[in-house]
This record gives sequence, C-alpha cells and structure tokens, in this order.
Amino acid sequence: MHAHFLPGIDDGASDMVESLLLIQKLMESGYKKLIATPHVMSDFFKNTPEIILGKLAEVKEAVALQGWPIEIEAAAEYYLDEFFIEKLKKEEPLLTFGDRYLLFETSFINQPVNLHEAIFLMQSLHYKPVLAHPERYMYLQDNFAKCTELFQNGVLLQININSLSGYYSVPAQLLAERLIDLKMVHFAGTDCHAIKHIKGLQMAKSKKYYSKLLEAGLLNHKI
Repeated sequence: MHAHFLPGIDDGASDMVESLLLIQKLMESGYKKLIATPHVMSDFFKNTPEIILGKLAEVKEAVALQGWPIEIEAAAEYYLDEFFIEKLKKEEPLLTFGDRYLLFETSFINQPVNLHEAIFLMQSLHYKPVLAHPERYMYLQDNFAKCTELFQNGVLLQININSLSGYYSVPAQLLAERLIDLKMVHFAGTDCHAIKHIKGLQMAKSKKYYSKLLEAGLLNHKI
C-alpha cells in the first residue's frame, strides 16, 4: 500500500520499462496486490488525481498485455505543507485507498507546525490519516511520546519493511522495532522507488522483527 512504480511522475519509476520491472519483482516477492502512492508535493511533484489515475490506467493496460495476475490500484502520498492544508480546507477530492485511508508524510527533520491542524482537518472530512514511515522522522526518533500522542489521536502508522534491516538508519530500525513491540503498527509498506529497495526487502525479511510484524494484525490484508 505504499510504492512508487507509476512511471515518470515522481522520484520512483522513470518510465514504463522500469515500472513493469518493479511490478514483476514485487510479484516475485509474493505480492498479489499493489497500491501505488506517488508523491504530491507543491514544490516538486504537483500531481493531481487526474495525472495519477491516468498513469494508473496506462500501467494496468501494460500489465494486462503481459498477462500478469496482479491487482493494481493507486492513491497518493501527500506531503504535509500549506499546499496540502489548502486542499483540505477547500475539500478538494484526494486519493485514498481502502476505507478512506489517506497516506501523508512530513519533513524528516522537524515536526510541522501545522501537524495537528492537518490531522484535525483530515478526520473532520472523514478521512483516516495514515502517517508514512514514522520511524524515519528524526523528531519522532528523539521523542517517542509524540508517537504515542499521534497513535492515541487516531493517526494510523505505516512502517517501511526495509527499516527492519537498518536500511535507512539504526535509529529508524530501533523505532520501527519499538512500534512493533508495542503493537502500534497498522500498515507495512515497501516504499519501493527502485530495484535497490526490492533487494533490501530480502534482507529485511530475514530479520526476526519481520515475522513479528506479520503477526501484528496489520490492516494490509483488509484493503
């Protein structure tokens, strides 16, 4: 429920050839359904539902020509900035997955000053906010109480599988493990942008916390 394989619209797959390669490798890893989540960021990736769904249609057509038995959908990964806040205030249609799950990300270094405003707006519009890879944010690594506060305020947490192998950093790995231990993880994602991430999955799957993650009652299987 978190991957970047739609071609040419963010920092994931650059073209259809790479897109199909990533999908093929994810299938070989055992995935039966993939939900693409291209970045939506005001400064870099000004994707709209029309752009994303148009690319989804192209990919689904290409996959059908290959005859691959894989289900593919698309949502988005919204960066929490003023651009996103304005979309919420204007009640613009946003791309979600499953039961109105809305995936969002923040700065990796500092907590956004409008974090709680964004969460309130999402929930007031009956979205279910899903924070992408909380283990990677330094402001959460340094203050676990903030993770607990988000969790208790109804924010769903999605960790990256590759965090379990220390792929991003040791602090990210340790926070991911702690979230798993405390049963605070709702979703797991590949956050796959390139082949290197799929190779990293094999290492992550060998870690004991991968098994613990699969036993954590994830919502992945309900979407």
